[in-house]
Amino acid sequence: MASLLRGVLLPFFLSSILLLNHSVRGDNDEEDTLLQGLNDYRASLNLTALTKVDNAGCLADEIADQFKNQPCTNTTGANTVPGTEPQFANYPKLLTKCHLNVSATRDGVILPACVPNLVPSLVLSNFTKSQYSDYLNDTKFTGVGIGSEDDWIVVVLSTNTPEGSFTPSIGENANAASFPNIHMTYRFLLLLMASIFLL
Repeated sequence: MASLLRGVLLPFFLSSILLLNHSVRGDNDEEDTLLQGLNDYRASLNLTALTKVDNAGCLADEIADQFKNQPCTNTTGANTVPGTEPQFANYPKLLTKCHLNVSATRDGVILPACVPNLVPSLVLSNFTKSQYSDYLNDTKFTGVGIGSEDDWIVVVLSTNTPEGSFTPSIGENANAASFPNIHMTYRFLLLLMASIFLL
């Protein structure tokens, strides 16, 4: 009986673990492609690779959502004349939604680009062959968050300084630490149940 349980449940258990650890891609393909392209571009300049910063990614998603339904024109995105970028009245709410405060984003930069159908080669050139390249060439930027919505893709660059690190505000960080991660709890329960069945 025990060998039957091991023969049936062990493969089931291992399959469950593999399925739980499998990350689903799809919505983030253009974002991952852009990150790889940006890091390849920086590598060609002997600069360090940009690392993903979750809170910067959250803000990039929120900003991209603000651009939703806004058409691409010659005066939007990378073609915007410096100083005429759109201002968002709800920017403080966007920061709060991403567990950020203004002091942790001051040295960062937000770079929106509009590319019909988000064609990967055009998206990359909108960042590397435009006024945005000055930011990408700057060694002070070490992290990145990328978000997209419709034809818009937004890159948020962060620094490793307290004023540009995009680290969560202290109150939010404490709240996040006090609640267990749901996925980890689920995995632990699955492991516990499988162990009981195998005994």
